[in-house]
Amino acid sequence: MVETLCQMFQESTRKFGEYPAMLRKVGKRFEPITYREMGVQVRRLVTALLSFGIKKGDRVALLSENRPEWAIADFAILHIGAVNVGIFPTLPAGQVEYIVSDSGAGCLIVSDQEQLAKALSIRKRVPALRIISMNGVEPASEGVIFLGDLMAEAESAPLSDQAYEALWRSVGPQDWAAIIYTSGTTAEPRGAILSHWNFVSNYTSAREVLTFLPGDILLSLMPLNHVYGRIVDQYLAMSTGATVAYVESLRRLRQNMAEVRPHYMVLVPRVLEMFQEGLLTAVGKESSFKQKLFNWALSKGKELAARTQTGKRSSPFLLFQAWLGDRLVFRPIRARLGLDRLKLFFSGGAPLSKTTGEFFSALGLPVMEGYGLSETSPLVAVNPQAKLKPGTVGLPIGGIEVRIADDDEILVRGPNVMQGYYKRPEETKEAIDAAGWLHTGDIGEFDADGYLTITDRKKNLIVLANGKNVAPQHLENRLLESPFISQVVIVGDQQNTIGALIVPAFERVREWAEEQGISTVAGETLPRAPEVQRLIREEVQRLSGDFAEYEKVRRFALLERELTVEDGELTPTLKIKRRVIVEKYKDLIDSLYGSVRP
Repeated sequence: MVETLCQMFQESTRKFGEYPAMLRKVGKRFEPITYREMGVQVRRLVTALLSFGIKKGDRVALLSENRPEWAIADFAILHIGAVNVGIFPTLPAGQVEYIVSDSGAGCLIVSDQEQLAKALSIRKRVPALRIISMNGVEPASEGVIFLGDLMAEAESAPLSDQAYEALWRSVGPQDWAAIIYTSGTTAEPRGAILSHWNFVSNYTSAREVLTFLPGDILLSLMPLNHVYGRIVDQYLAMSTGATVAYVESLRRLRQNMAEVRPHYMVLVPRVLEMFQEGLLTAVGKESSFKQKLFNWALSKGKELAARTQTGKRSSPFLLFQAWLGDRLVFRPIRARLGLDRLKLFFSGGAPLSKTTGEFFSALGLPVMEGYGLSETSPLVAVNPQAKLKPGTVGLPIGGIEVRIADDDEILVRGPNVMQGYYKRPEETKEAIDAAGWLHTGDIGEFDADGYLTITDRKKNLIVLANGKNVAPQHLENRLLESPFISQVVIVGDQQNTIGALIVPAFERVREWAEEQGISTVAGETLPRAPEVQRLIREEVQRLSGDFAEYEKVRRFALLERELTVEDGELTPTLKIKRRVIVEKYKDLIDSLYGSVRP
């Protein structure tokens, strides 16, 4: 029985030796690295890290975008019994320093010159920090070791077969594998300690619903230091002999999809929403006939998907209409995007709007939404592949317990629950009660079929002046169903009514303005145009008609640019940093409420 990630990796290199484990872009082509070749490189890096002084229990920080070296370094760290502290490469040097210092990492492995600059700035204050660079160091920096040189030295003095096997077999299921630092949407990041068994038990349960085959290609975009990307794009994939292809960058995602033609992709909802916005924008530029054809095909695809998901029988005529729409409209779109082989999108990290899920299902690109946390390794619930239910995060996976507390908080218990927060015993006790239940901080409910729906974060609840509690995420997801709205942040804590900061879908609104003959609206002043204000107000009213009166958005302000990671408004996984935004736009929010009486 496999109990550690080391055992899993060794088993996979034996079973799937000649299958490609990874694909990396070299020049203009994606080149394969087989499981056998990956096994050789992991062993070589193990030797190199041992010679560098890394030993069991040491924390090794990894600051890099997704690439083969990330996966090789991760498995090498694990084989020694050391602990991987993955860090988002988009974080500024100050936050990187916090994680390195908090975790006690004595070694930092970086990818390129940009990440190396952060490491060198940190070492001015942490002189004992040792740095390894995956890329060549230009110009040479004192005390920085090039990974290639380190591995070349190891090749001249390799570990014996007996010593290597004894090393990785000495790693036990309860040994720490990783410290995963949360994205920090509401407070400074905390490190969740995950053991080998936390991960192994989680991907083993996940394999009951996520059926990868040897040779299936996963296009890896979700950062591997994020626990969701780690479990699906690495441990689950490599335990089944699947192939992981690494996206060069978000800007080249479309190009890489066409080059790789993946079978699966893990995405956060915001990326799917951007896909949807882009497709609808492109359709809006086509002739009137093509637009009508697309909308007809979309309506038939949605109707068929809805009937399939609810188990209702479809008429032969509907089946024919949906087939025709797919053949004439959606099949060419999938081929052009490089998604003609795609079996599923996986979505996690934040709630996906129901309409976005239904949109992609109609296009023949079903979205399997799941739910989890860093503290649960991460998967808690997943939509079954054969019976997807948009608007929910699916059914609890095998081997764990999930229940709803009296205050509607989701509680989880099982082998996937973390060991605790690193160096934070009081916060650990607060999160995991005496009976072993993890208090997730998420508010949710089960429907009649046992599917779980997440309604909000417990700490995000807005308390109105009249004492009513409002879950903002639910309202935000509903408003995001508008094709003219790109991002939403609900506000109104301690106010009499709900308000919102809204980022328009600029391209769609610009097209609408042109169709209406509003030619004087310039891009930079688009949100200020009275016609645009009226359009968004009508969309808000249309989509919130069935809300309780106290939940309805009574006032809003349109922002003139997107919320971004670079400006500190989104986490690296594109979740809204609610507290940051409320503080940053405090004057705007105050004026919003001050200018209109409740």
